[in-house]
Amino acid sequence: MSNKNNAIHIDPRSMGKVAVLMGGSSAEREVSLMSGGGVLQALRSRGVDAHAFDPSQNNLCDLKTHGYDRCFIALHGRHGEDGTVQGALELLGIPYTGPGVMASAISVDKIMTKRIWRFQGLSTPDWKLVSSAAEAAHAFKELGSPMIIKPAREGSSIGVTKVTSLGQCEQAYLLAAKYDPEVLCEQFIEGDETTCPILGQGKDAHALPVIRIVAPEGNYDYQNKYFTDVTQYHCPSGLPEAEERAIQQLVVDAFRTLECRGWARADIMIRKSDRKPFLLEINTSPGMTGHSLVPMSARASGIDYPELCLRILASASLDARQGVQATETQGASAQ
Repeated sequence: MSNKNNAIHIDPRSMGKVAVLMGGSSAEREVSLMSGGGVLQALRSRGVDAHAFDPSQNNLCDLKTHGYDRCFIALHGRHGEDGTVQGALELLGIPYTGPGVMASAISVDKIMTKRIWRFQGLSTPDWKLVSSAAEAAHAFKELGSPMIIKPAREGSSIGVTKVTSLGQCEQAYLLAAKYDPEVLCEQFIEGDETTCPILGQGKDAHALPVIRIVAPEGNYDYQNKYFTDVTQYHCPSGLPEAEERAIQQLVVDAFRTLECRGWARADIMIRKSDRKPFLLEINTSPGMTGHSLVPMSARASGIDYPELCLRILASASLDARQGVQATETQGASAQ
């Protein structure tokens, strides 16, 4: 599934005036500003007329007023990759990067995502949706130790706790509930932690090389993701070729099942006992910081950071469903 693409010619001038959406109001604002800053610099280095735009500081309608032709979404979390800003851009008629409204809304919700993947026969750890510390404790008894407790709709490992005893459940639940009223208790899969980006759409969607992550004491938290250099990233992954291909096929299937487009990154655990891969979640606006994994994987396939940003920008579009619906409505009105 890995695809070492030949050079693709993209005329930067054809991108028009570009807004790099960054910052926002989610718990991941700090990371978004880092991602957006990197994307902005990369696009400008390739000759794109790119400008920073923070939706928490500016009205989205200004995008139309000021003549922006497309948006690179470098927002993370709520109001960034949950379908809301995508819906606003659909109404404004401004093409944007990443999946559309429905795919974004589903993908940011880990519970809805897992329900769809499980229905489609894709492997994902067992889970329970809980609404109290008592329910979290009950889930611990059902799912076993260790167990992961996390907000249903946050990213960057915010509010995530690995619990190994019943007594830890209450504090872990309260932490997750600070970020989301819906809290997910998930069976912990012991084994290799990996991630794999996907580019493209539909039958043309393809996986980039798998990255194997080795964090201190297996703790790949917010700090170790973005602000330390102690986490090890292996790309090439060092996994057997058959395992790498199985993971790549799994993430492409996961991407297509949710009807994603443009780009995304899926996180996978490989169970130590039988080497079976399990999907954890999918990120539809992945990080693009100096510690981020999509650029790392792209480099391994021969795509440097500015080229990656340009390719993602070139894939910006509006939801095809909306276009079809509008056409059908106009046709019905004309009759």
